[in-house]
Amino acid sequence: MNISTPRSQEESGSRPSFLSPARTTLASIPPYLWVFIAILFGFIIMAIFAPLFAPNDPTTQNLLGRMKAPGSVIRGVSYIFGSDELGRDVLSRIIYGARASMSVAVLSVCLSGVIGILAGLLAAYCRGWVESAVMRLVDMMLSIPALLFAVITVAVLGPGFINVVLVLGLTRWTRYARVVYGQALGLMPQPYVRYARFVGTPALSIMCRHLLPNVFGQVVVVATLEFGSMVLFEAGLSFLGLGVQPPTPSWGAMMNVGRHYLDTAWWIAGFPGLCLFLLVLSVNIIGDHLRDRLDPRLR
Repeated sequence: MNISTPRSQEESGSRPSFLSPARTTLASIPPYLWVFIAILFGFIIMAIFAPLFAPNDPTTQNLLGRMKAPGSVIRGVSYIFGSDELGRDVLSRIIYGARASMSVAVLSVCLSGVIGILAGLLAAYCRGWVESAVMRLVDMMLSIPALLFAVITVAVLGPGFINVVLVLGLTRWTRYARVVYGQALGLMPQPYVRYARFVGTPALSIMCRHLLPNVFGQVVVVATLEFGSMVLFEAGLSFLGLGVQPPTPSWGAMMNVGRHYLDTAWWIAGFPGLCLFLLVLSVNIIGDHLRDRLDPRLR
């Protein structure tokens, strides 16, 4: 009876493929998604290094170059995206406006995320009257139109960068709270959580070491989707004159000014609106992909 021994890899010509988790994850990303990742990454780099990318000062006025079409050159100043009603470079204002919009969005997402995570974990862990009080507050906040509540609050507190961040952060935490509460509530009967409570582990340690790591994936998905909403809210408030105040450029304020000149100078509102559309679309599509990857029920 002949027993054939396995041939070496050199003889068989086959080599086992060992892919690292990072390469496997990158390989699973659809090709079209790289386009939106590149767009989002481009906006982030543009916002961080705005002084390096802006061809002109976004606040410098040039009355001789008012409302010039894209590609115009006036006294050695090139207006690639045209100029606005005061002769300011639209491209430079878009670049600096990305910094304002994304700064508000990032800070608002961080603030609302921290508040929502704490509220959701407390409601799931403590139960009883704490759970009822937190979730009824969430229901009450969700029953109020978010944009209307933000407009009223900003109108009372006054416009400005800090006030916009506070208003958006304090009005958008409810979505985090509901997601974290639902996920953490399902983790409470798990053996490792019950054992930690039985041996007297402090509540804060249980929430940080056992509950939070298991709900963090869903929190990342919510934060990604909320980032796009925050950008839209900031643009809407600036459009109404309640957001970032002049002379700081803002996409919403630029569109508010440009709506008066749509017939003669469409680029004043057109290019900021296009950038806003691309940024929010990219964030939403990336957020949908993260939800599909991180949600075990959808995999």
